[in-house]
Amino acid sequence: MSFSSKTKNELARKTSEDKCCQLAELSGLIHVSGSIQLAGNRKVNIKITTENPAVARLVFTLFKKSLNIHTEVMARKHKVLKKGYTYMIVLNDAEEILRKLEIFSDHNQLLGINQQVPVELLKDECCKRAYLRGVFLGGGSVSDPEKTYHFEYVTHDFEYAESLKEMINGYGLNSKVIQRKNNFIVYLKEGDQIVDILNIIGAHNALLDLENVRIVKDVRNKVNRLVNCETANLNKTVEAALRQMGNIEYILNTSGLSYLPENLREIAEIRLEHSEASLAELGKMLNPPVGKSGVNHRLRKIEKLAEKLKSDRGELDD
Repeated sequence: MSFSSKTKNELARKTSEDKCCQLAELSGLIHVSGSIQLAGNRKVNIKITTENPAVARLVFTLFKKSLNIHTEVMARKHKVLKKGYTYMIVLNDAEEILRKLEIFSDHNQLLGINQQVPVELLKDECCKRAYLRGVFLGGGSVSDPEKTYHFEYVTHDFEYAESLKEMINGYGLNSKVIQRKNNFIVYLKEGDQIVDILNIIGAHNALLDLENVRIVKDVRNKVNRLVNCETANLNKTVEAALRQMGNIEYILNTSGLSYLPENLREIAEIRLEHSEASLAELGKMLNPPVGKSGVNHRLRKIEKLAEKLKSDRGELDD
């Protein structure tokens, strides 16, 4: 089962006892997953379609609890793959219900679909959260956090998508709208913001699962950064040691270490004996001990002397 399906199953088990929240959730769910059918005698029917049986049961429960309407859930097997079912709930003569849910509105004495989030239904904070939960159950999804961070609402109208975006951003989030074929998508991509929206709609188990994945990812990334940093530093140390050894051996083979002043000859001999030691370790072997910067200074002097010898012998690289 996908992470998105698990989240919807969790939310579908949460039914508010407040009628106002039930109506708000039902309104959001129908707005994105319902279709309006025109019947005879100017009657209007609603058909809600979902592939999630838990969501279908929730719609049935919300109609019963909030509007005292008993509906039937019909199941049809998918024709193409012969796997899974599509669940449908049909409600006949539903004009007044659509008005009550603020999906229908009258404008200039013409009946039409309200492409804004409801106003009267969403006066209370609990109802706003219930509405966003309903929209997610009807037309939302959230990606598996192991792969990517992405939360979205799928809508069919740009004006409604913009209205939904403004509502979400009223919680301090930064949702955006894009068009995907004939749909308009309100989406969030930041992990922190997806955690916030899951909290707003009440998907607390999904939130905890996502946070656990984020923690593991964060630790893994930190470990990788440390390993990469250590590897880079080790490579630099090895390259520097090889360069130093090369300079010292060149002087040894051409002029002998007696060519070097006593302090430089001492560090050169120790470096030849301890090719894998760090600068700090080399410094402790000197008598008296010298700090890391002092050792580095001496080795740089040796490098300049080696370059001078090469120059005098006409052996400098072009």
